[in-house]
This record gives sequence, C-alpha cells and structure tokens, in this order.
Amino acid sequence: MLDAALTSIYGASESMVTSITTESFLLCCLTSIVLGAAVAGIYMFRHAHSKNFVITLALLPLIVQMVIMLVNGNLGAGIAVMGVFNLVRFRSIPGSAKDIGSVFFAMAIGLATGMGFLILACLFTVIVGVVNVAYVLSSFGKPKEPEKALKITIPEDLEYDGVFDEVLSRYTAESELVEVRTTNMGSLFQLEYAIRLKEPGCEKQMIDELRCLNGNLKISCGRLSLGRETL
Repeated sequence: MLDAALTSIYGASESMVTSITTESFLLCCLTSIVLGAAVAGIYMFRHAHSKNFVITLALLPLIVQMVIMLVNGNLGAGIAVMGVFNLVRFRSIPGSAKDIGSVFFAMAIGLATGMGFLILACLFTVIVGVVNVAYVLSSFGKPKEPEKALKITIPEDLEYDGVFDEVLSRYTAESELVEVRTTNMGSLFQLEYAIRLKEPGCEKQMIDELRCLNGNLKISCGRLSLGRETL
C-alpha cells in the first residue's frame, strides 16, 4: 500500500511530459479538484473566512498541478515560474497564520498531483485534515484566560504610579500599563492596562474596588483589540 502511494501514475519516465495521457491528466485534475474542496472545508472549520479566499484555496491545487506538469524537466521555465510566484507574493496582502498555512497546504497537494502521486496526495490531505481538526477542537495553544483592556479615568492631580497595583495583583495574573493619555481637554487622564484575569467573572468586584481609588470616575474593562495573527 505504501509502495503504491509513493509511485507516480506516470511511471518512472525521466520526463513525465512524454508519459502524460488524456486519461491521466483528467484523473489528476479530478483529484486536485476534490482535494482542493477538502482543503477549503478544513480551512472553513471554525474559522472566519471570505468566499473569494475559499474559492481561490479550492482552485489552488489544480493550478499548481498544471504548472508542475508544464515545467517538469525544463529548468528555464521553472525559474520563470518562481519569479512569477515571487511577484504575486509581494503584491498580495499578508494574511493570518492559518491563511498562509492553508495556502502552503493546497500548494503541497498541487505539487503531489502534478507529479502523479495521487494516492500520496489523498493520504496527506487526510492526515493534515485530521490533525488540524484535532488541534482546533482541543485546548492546545489556547490561553487560560484571554487578555483584556482595562481603562481607568483619573483626575489630573492623582499620582497614579502604584495606586492600583494592590487591587490588580489580587484579581489579575498579569497586568501592564500600556498607555497614558489625557482626555476631557486635559482635565483628566486615562490609563490603559493590558490584563489577564485570574478567574473569569470577577470584573465587577475589581471595578468596584478601583472606583474607590479613582474618585468614582469612568472605568471600562473589555476585550483587548489585537491585530490579525500573522506569521
């Protein structure tokens, strides 16, 4: 079974271009389409996505397969294709880590089907798909409590250095002052902390104690605004 997976449908010919038939070409195309749809489905599993990117991801194995068939054994054509891919890379908007990983996943399948290793491409898709779903469903890589943004408004005459440290140490596992700015025409200051709570649901108790220290001015605690996860 393993030997069959590692054997190309084109045989052992030095140049596969001479051994490609209409039937083998159509079989590779069909395999690329099916596996491309599988890659798109794996990518969409519990992940925000756009339709355009999903369609592109589904078509990518088919496109890469055709490129590999055309440049096989031709060094000059291979270098030209690498240049085209570099141009596309630098003219594209960086995506999230999962976006880029899915693109490499689809390209690997296209390389396999383009070389005729159809069984190997199917096995690779199944293995990566199962591992990906297992990681998504598990708690692997997930922080115990997400970071939150705590914003505390204080009067301009309050020396804020260390004032809130005792309260924050009791309710948070981590806390860091990330920004200080003026508000209300300079009559007030706003402190912004990045915090990680020790236990979920203790925001109210923490805010009640902080209000006693900031003169009962505005306090907000919400989700920390983060950029896209990029590689």
